[in-house]
Amino acid sequence: MTDFRTRVADAEAALRELFPETPLQLNEHLSKRWDAQIWLKREDLTPVRSYKIRGAFNFMRKRLAGGDTTSRFCCASAGNHAQGFAFACRHFGLKGRVFMPVTTPQQKIDKTRVFGGSAVEIELTGDFFDDCYAAAKAYAADSGAAMVPPFDHEDIVEGQASVALEVERQLGAMPDLMVLPVGGGGLSSGVTRYVSEGTGSAPQLLFVEPEGAPSLRTSLERGERVKLKQIDGFVDGAAVAEIGALPLETLSRFRPEDVLLAPEGRLCQTMLEMLNLEGIVLEPAGALAIDALRSLGEAVRGKSVVLVVSGGNFDFERLPDVKERALRYEGLKKYFILRLPQRPGALRDFLHLLGPNDDVARFEYLKKSARDFGSILLGLETTDAANFASLFERLDAQGFVYQDITENRIMADLLI
Repeated sequence: MTDFRTRVADAEAALRELFPETPLQLNEHLSKRWDAQIWLKREDLTPVRSYKIRGAFNFMRKRLAGGDTTSRFCCASAGNHAQGFAFACRHFGLKGRVFMPVTTPQQKIDKTRVFGGSAVEIELTGDFFDDCYAAAKAYAADSGAAMVPPFDHEDIVEGQASVALEVERQLGAMPDLMVLPVGGGGLSSGVTRYVSEGTGSAPQLLFVEPEGAPSLRTSLERGERVKLKQIDGFVDGAAVAEIGALPLETLSRFRPEDVLLAPEGRLCQTMLEMLNLEGIVLEPAGALAIDALRSLGEAVRGKSVVLVVSGGNFDFERLPDVKERALRYEGLKKYFILRLPQRPGALRDFLHLLGPNDDVARFEYLKKSARDFGSILLGLETTDAANFASLFERLDAQGFVYQDITENRIMADLLI
C-alpha cells in the first residue's frame, strides 16, 4: 500500500469516531433509465449532509496528533465547509471562528451555529467569499489560529479521498466508472490519487462542473491554473473561480473532455426529478454527478457506475427558483416584452392568439398617456416547447412587436 493510501486508510478509520460510512446505494430508477448499474455514494447523509466534514476533521486530527498546541482554528466559508469545520471543532473541543459573507443565507448561518455550538464563533464580513477569506487570513496571522482551507491542502485531500476507500470496500472492487463533482478539487483529486495508486484495475474517472463555473476545464484547456473573471454562483457548493493549486497537480493529466459541464437549468431538472421520484433532497452541487448522466447517455450502458452525491444542504426557500430555472431550460416558460396599441380591444386580440395550453404566469402593464403604444412584461408557461414557435408565428402574422428576453440575463434579472 502506498503512503497516500495508508494515510487515507488512517483518516477513514478515525472518521468512524464521528459517523459510520455513508451508504453506497444501487438506484433502480437511474439504473433502468440508463441501462446500467448506477450506484449513488450518499455523502448527503453525513452528519453535516456533505463530504466536507472529512477534510476538515482530518486536518484538525493531524494537527493535534502532530503535537501542535494550537487550540484555535478558523476558516472562511459560506456553506458546507463551514458546517464540517464547526462539527469538527465541537468534536475535538477546540475553539473556532468561521468567517462568512454578510450575504450568507440565514439558514446556513444557523446550521453552522448548531453544529459548532459554543465551540464556534461566527463573524459576518464582506459581500463576497474573497472578502471573508482575506479577513480569515488576517485573523489567523494576528491570533495564531490555524486556518483550515476548504480544499487546497494535503490533509484536506487525504480526508476527502476516504470516499474512494469506502466505495472500494462496499462494492468489493472498483466500478467501471466514477463521476466526481468538482468545485475546488479536493474530493476529485483525492479520489484520483487513491484509485490510481491501487493494485487492482482503476476505474475510468470523469468530472463534472457547473457550466457557469468551469475552473478545472478552463485550466486544462489553457494548460495552466486559471482564475475565472466571472462565475454563476447558483451552484454555490461548487461555483469556484479558481481550482486549487494542489488538486490541479493531480488532475492536470486529464483532458478537458474528461470534465463535463452541467447547465444550471438542466441541473434544476435533475434536482426536481430526484426529489419527486426518489425523495432525495439535493443541493445543486450534490446533483452534479447525477446530472452528468444526461451528457453521458449511451456511454454508460452496461457499466457499473458510481456517482458521488456530494451534498444535500438545500434551502427550500430556493425551490421556486429551481422550478423556474428548470422550466426555462426545458423551453416551457418564456418571458417577453410585448408592445400593444393603446386602444380598446388590443389585449383581447392578443389573448385570442394564445393556444389552449398556454398559461399567463406574469403580466405587468402600465398605461401611459400621450402614447400610441404600451409595453407589457409577459410570462407564459406551456406544456410543449414547440407551442412557443407556433405562437410567435401567429404574433408575427398579426404584426405584433415583441422581444423574447428569457435568455437575456441582464434584462431578465432586472425585470423577473
